[in-house]
Amino acid sequence: MGSAAGVFAALSISPRLTLRSETAQAARRRRWGAALAKRGKSGGATIVIKRIEEAGHAHHGGAWKVAYADFVTAMMAFFLLMWLLNATTEEQRRGLADYFNPSMALASGQSGVGMPFGGTTPHSAGNMAADTGSIRIERGPRPTTQELEEEDESERPAEPVTRLDGPPGERDAQTPRLADGEAGPAEGNRTSGGGAAAARAEQSREGEAGRIAEAARKEQVSFERTIDTLRETFLADPVLAELARQVLVEISPEGLRIQLLEADGQPMFSNGGAVPTERARLMIHRVAQAAARLPNAIQVTGHTDSTPYRAGSRSNWDLSAERANATRRLLTDAGVTEARIHGVTGMADREPLLPQQPQAAGNRRVAITLLRQEPPR
Repeated sequence: MGSAAGVFAALSISPRLTLRSETAQAARRRRWGAALAKRGKSGGATIVIKRIEEAGHAHHGGAWKVAYADFVTAMMAFFLLMWLLNATTEEQRRGLADYFNPSMALASGQSGVGMPFGGTTPHSAGNMAADTGSIRIERGPRPTTQELEEEDESERPAEPVTRLDGPPGERDAQTPRLADGEAGPAEGNRTSGGGAAAARAEQSREGEAGRIAEAARKEQVSFERTIDTLRETFLADPVLAELARQVLVEISPEGLRIQLLEADGQPMFSNGGAVPTERARLMIHRVAQAAARLPNAIQVTGHTDSTPYRAGSRSNWDLSAERANATRRLLTDAGVTEARIHGVTGMADREPLLPQQPQAAGNRRVAITLLRQEPPR
């Protein structure tokens, strides 16, 4: 151990030994290079050893993080603004703009119309009209006076005062005194007269209600008899029996409604026209015979389907009105007086019988309604 320490001490101290060691290293490098060159001449690959000493990475700083955070914040604000513009109305956006940019709205408008406070301003109507300092006389309602009773400090209820009977006079001697709760002759007459009038009014109302109910009952019975008559008439005739399914009879709030419907392949009128077919003439004639037995007024209404006409030509209104008028003529020809015709109306396709099938043949129909009579008074 002592000799080794001496050798290392000599190498570190003596410059001659250091130079000799460097010369030895250079000689080894030359020999190594010569061996490699010789090996390359003989066809071997040249081996190059490259040693790279890597140093530590330098610190680049955090400025890019700040820039990235600012970019993300700006994008978030931009998308939030786009959402607000889409989710608010024009009035709300105007209110937000006024909040962030306050201005004197009353100075730029006409007396505050459409501005804050609901358009109410201390000025009169007009451009920049300020007359708050002027004196005006307004005529208001006439003041009312109310007599107030003096309040009793004790707030106790008033006590009844005992009245003393004075000396009897001439009229008092002739008129007998009445006990409490007993009515005099005049008062009794008034009471009995009022009760009789009320009783007569009540009897009159009851009689009116009874007459109305009796008239309605009789009218209901006549409508039901007419339905039975129509049923027997159509079933008795073989030709009409085939058309019975095209007749719809019902009692409605307006009265007895008889509807003559069209069917596929069995039209009531000409195609797109108001000329009735033979079947329609026969059906309307039978209905007129049944309606002639009743005194009710008659309303005729025409209906069509939703199939439109060409632009500029006729419409379903014209067609429905013409068919209703043709039905009216057939009714009057069959014996119904003209005075009983209350109205002739064309409804086009506004009241379809089959709403789910607006172009169905059943929607093309004519309704003959026997209107209810006004009850006798």
